[in-house]
Amino acid sequence: MTKKYAVSFSIKCIAGIVILAGMFVVSIMLGAADVSPLDVWRAVTFSSENKDILIIQEFRLPREIGAALVGAAFGVSGAVMQGVTRNPLADPGLLGLTSGATAALAITLAFIPNLTYVGIMIACFIGATIGSLLVIGLSSARKGKLSPLRVVLAGAAISMFLTAITEGTAIFFKLSKNVSMWTAGGLNGTTWTQLAMISPVIGAGILLAVILSKQLTILSLSEEVAVGLGQKLGRIRALMFAAVILLTGASVALVGNLAFVGLMIPHIVRLITGTDYRFIVPMSVLIGATFMLLADTAARLINAPYETPIVAVVAILGLPFFLYVVHKGGKSLS
Repeated sequence: MTKKYAVSFSIKCIAGIVILAGMFVVSIMLGAADVSPLDVWRAVTFSSENKDILIIQEFRLPREIGAALVGAAFGVSGAVMQGVTRNPLADPGLLGLTSGATAALAITLAFIPNLTYVGIMIACFIGATIGSLLVIGLSSARKGKLSPLRVVLAGAAISMFLTAITEGTAIFFKLSKNVSMWTAGGLNGTTWTQLAMISPVIGAGILLAVILSKQLTILSLSEEVAVGLGQKLGRIRALMFAAVILLTGASVALVGNLAFVGLMIPHIVRLITGTDYRFIVPMSVLIGATFMLLADTAARLINAPYETPIVAVVAILGLPFFLYVVHKGGKSLS
């Protein structure tokens, strides 16, 4: 990393932090009942305890912090997956992780309805692992080089299969309402207790991705280059896979099945930082968090005072983006 690039990236990071902070304040201010910037300041600094401030502290603050955490988690997990697989179409939702976590969550609610939130998180981790292994196994069943198209097709098939399991479980055990609350991808009802549980997990996943970002850059170029430079591919992939599982499992446990975020954010970040994952990973945290705050705010305002499912807002942006990347032949936007 040269001094010139380091200074340039520092400026971009500062700009990203300022934009994220501004979006965070706006997301707290806007909603069914708008609040003033002064009320936001009092809520954040806990300098007042009147009724309006308590509402902000107990409802909007944890919700928007949760949105930022989930956006950062999906952004980083998408970047890691695209780097490891060298597939610009890779995304936790498209490769079976989120659908696997959701299916595991539905089965858990059916058989262990009184399970604690920690147990639900563990179930999501297990489901995400199984979903991704099914996709990798199906796409590797045919001999020859693993192509991005084959991975995407396998991911679509496995995701539909796991979604069918989720819906079938919900109907058979009469859990449609509970499961739909998760699959709709909503942040309404996020609590400080939930944030206290998922924050360390997401933080650990992001930290692991940052630590291995240099190795990820080398791996994203070519396996031959990585081996030639003495990289232990098996260990690096296992650690990266663990990071993605942590990020995806914790996110699904909070917000449900949310596709396309992990696909879009890395492409947007590459337009800003280039192809070095030492820059992509930390910037994905900022851009992903900002994007989710924007999406959650839009979901609250489109049909206020009613809420539009955030998964619909993300899909409106994500599906055209996905089709555009496919139209380019699966090439990165960078």
